[in-house]
Amino acid sequence: MPLILILLCACVVVIGITGLISARSGQTTGGANGEHARVSSSQGAHDGAQVRRGNAALPDADALLDVKVPASVRSQCKDYEGFRLSFNADNHTPNWVAWELLAAETEGPVSRKNTFWTDDEVEGCPNAGDYKKSGYDKGHMCPAADQKWSEQAMYDCFSFANMTPQDGALNSGAWQTLEKKERKWAMRDSAILIVAGPIYEKSDTKRIGANGVRVPSAFFKVLAAPYLDEPRGIAFVYPNMSSPGNMENYVLTIDDVEKLTGFDFFYNLPDELDNRIESVASFRDWNKQ
Repeated sequence: MPLILILLCACVVVIGITGLISARSGQTTGGANGEHARVSSSQGAHDGAQVRRGNAALPDADALLDVKVPASVRSQCKDYEGFRLSFNADNHTPNWVAWELLAAETEGPVSRKNTFWTDDEVEGCPNAGDYKKSGYDKGHMCPAADQKWSEQAMYDCFSFANMTPQDGALNSGAWQTLEKKERKWAMRDSAILIVAGPIYEKSDTKRIGANGVRVPSAFFKVLAAPYLDEPRGIAFVYPNMSSPGNMENYVLTIDDVEKLTGFDFFYNLPDELDNRIESVASFRDWNKQ
């Protein structure tokens, strides 16, 4: 059994994860919540034009960054410079945060500012006081290091709508290591799609701050490189704690994460391609130089 399953089950991170992973043929339910505005044109080089793989035209990144969530999940969607998210006012954290990372965006002149801010346009958005002395980091879902290409993008990613209470050892350890890998993969593949967010179980009742920001027991991240001649996808799930060991131990398929969250990722891809990249996850293929 992969280490991730042992860790998650032992920590009661995901109830029934073993059964979910052994039954990958199920379909995710739920419809899209909220109206999405167009992502800023700086979000991706593919906006406004179709990208072709063979004879099949793919939707642009704007369409591919949409995520379906169950109707029962509270969701307010908003586009920022460089990323889009669905925010849950009940949890005071995002349901998911999605962005396209281009090779050209892995470097840039903009430095990290650490200017966290409350977005008054987002219902239930927390503030700095909620995290102060909580014992948790303000964990970026879309990382600042992916936003060095734009002053506005760097500012936007410090919105508390992009934050989730994250164990400090995870934030500065395995999660950060994965973020660095993503930038290397984007440089190699020219463009990758990324969606990240918290995983909540019914037993996750701990909250921090006056607003009651809910602490998740795990985090997911799904990645897709649909524009390649050999498209691929992969997912990672980390418990909200120190997560040592080889990152390959935390690999799942995108289908697995859809079963854990109830979300439907990359649903605008052609069915054949969607099924292909979501049903298989090869860390070896992703980690090739």
